[in-house]
Amino acid sequence: MTGSRVLAFGHYQPDKVLTNDDLARVVDTSDEWIQSRVGIKSRRIAADFESVADMAGKAAERALANADVRAADIDMVIVATCTAVDRSPNIAARVAHTIGVPAPAAIDVNTACSGFPHALALADQSIRVGSARRALVVGVEKLSDFTDWTDRTTCVLIGDGAGAAVLEACDEPEVSPVLWGSVPEMGEAVRIEAPSNTFSQAGQTVYRWTTTALPEIALKVCERAGVRPEELGGVVLHQANLRIIEPLARKIGAVNAVVARDVVESGNTSAASIPLALSKLIERGEIEKGSPVLLFAFGGGLTYAGQIIRCP
Repeated sequence: MTGSRVLAFGHYQPDKVLTNDDLARVVDTSDEWIQSRVGIKSRRIAADFESVADMAGKAAERALANADVRAADIDMVIVATCTAVDRSPNIAARVAHTIGVPAPAAIDVNTACSGFPHALALADQSIRVGSARRALVVGVEKLSDFTDWTDRTTCVLIGDGAGAAVLEACDEPEVSPVLWGSVPEMGEAVRIEAPSNTFSQAGQTVYRWTTTALPEIALKVCERAGVRPEELGGVVLHQANLRIIEPLARKIGAVNAVVARDVVESGNTSAASIPLALSKLIERGEIEKGSPVLLFAFGGGLTYAGQIIRCP
């Protein structure tokens, strides 16, 4: 086999909706202040009993059902997350056990918000070289466990959820080679560190970097895939900030693409944001089957990764 294709996506979000007005009762903020700066109106927050593995498993089961693939046919599970509470067993192994995957390679990836395209690339490369035939890739976060709910600069951003994709080997590649990298000197810009173990970031630093550096990198992703920006049917960027997403899509010339804006109702779900947003767009029939879709994310480290896939 010469490549892989995505058969289907699936997603899961907790029931609890936390609006901007709800947050305004807790910290000094307002719906207008939040929307004007990041575009977020609401987000989902997991219950205390819902773990990262629980949410990942539900998204995975939905993706398998949408792909009409049995868990027994999966031979690789990769989970992207930076909010796993336990060190071992990893989330991939727990998801495999929960949904009934018998003997997969089980790998966790932690590049924070850029985790899903990193994990997707690892699965694609494994399939390309024959180490796997069908892979399950999940992005999942429970950022609410690592949030200082008294800090209005960060608590207004985050959300919980999961998204998943099923890949299989194919003769004509439908997942392009990944473009990935990092900016180590900016590694401290986004953090979840001991002893506080709460999410913090240098917001203005990240914003300046994304608005100046990302358009050129995103164009290189298109170039590597052999797809012109105007040919894109969809643009699904990490859902960090609507004020980053919309200008970037314009700057690269994706004039015909549906641009994911799930951040408005889901907040920043880190590694879950790309599969969560794309799964919803596909479910609503907003992106044409077979059209090229740009996936691109950036996160702590400062890491980035992107590729173009054909919409399942």
